[in-house]
Amino acid sequence: MVNLDPEIMKKAEVLIEALPYIQRFNRKIIVVKYGGSAMVDEKLKNQVIQDVVLLKLVGFKPIIVHGGGKEISRWVEKVGMQPQFINGLRVTDAPTMEIAEMVLNKVNKNLVQLVNRLGVKAVGISGKDGMMLRCRKKYAGGEDIGFVGEIQSVNPQVIYDLLEKDFLPIICPIGFDEDFLSYNINADDAACAIATAVQAEKLAFLTDVEGVYQDFSDKSSLISELMVQHAQELIDSGTLGGGMLPKLQNCVDAIQSGVSRVHIMDGRIPHCLLLEIFTNRGIGTAILNTKEEPYYHAGK
Repeated sequence: MVNLDPEIMKKAEVLIEALPYIQRFNRKIIVVKYGGSAMVDEKLKNQVIQDVVLLKLVGFKPIIVHGGGKEISRWVEKVGMQPQFINGLRVTDAPTMEIAEMVLNKVNKNLVQLVNRLGVKAVGISGKDGMMLRCRKKYAGGEDIGFVGEIQSVNPQVIYDLLEKDFLPIICPIGFDEDFLSYNINADDAACAIATAVQAEKLAFLTDVEGVYQDFSDKSSLISELMVQHAQELIDSGTLGGGMLPKLQNCVDAIQSGVSRVHIMDGRIPHCLLLEIFTNRGIGTAILNTKEEPYYHAGK
């Protein structure tokens, strides 16, 4: 019997472990909401793009929806303005909207460049392209906060056209209203609406937290799998931290609208997408609809 290096055998085991997930999700659409620290740290940024490119090359149909809030704030300050937020929403007057659109398009094309460099054809678009994201003015507790949009409808045709031609769509969350004025849209909201419109098999959120906790103060209470009805109960319980509450509600809404699985994971962990999607144990929280069999984190 040939004695092989154990490290080599471990690599083979990893590939075999990924096989059932590759088989199950081959040719299925997965939407990746890209934001947080993974957009700021250059090393993490490259690792996320490597993950998405690998998903594409093994047969998935990934779509990236990205934010850019930290970069927008940086440029707002650079021109001598002060970023303002009400209830977590950016106050977006006309000059801020102009900066936001320019910055998000700059971020968008940078991501396109990173994907192209790895040999996969990417196309960067905003919600204005193909009249994709139609929205109306969003208010913060009844207060007018400017050009902040709430999505009314999604026309996914341009996304389908890109996927059919084997492009990887990268979308920045700028929409338009009935007067075709530009609006800044929360990237989480945009990702959920787009995932719903294309009936994505998976929606993955890259965040700055490990996942959903039963008790945020107890780091051992991380929930690996969560059925959608239990997620709603957790929301209604009032025990969630402020930042996780709208994100988890978005997840529940997406699943109730037809998305099969939603993943919340820590984007600060190198190659978090691959670890969550292709391994039995995963690293974050997977939220499932009632029709899904909870196989994903078997053995945890």
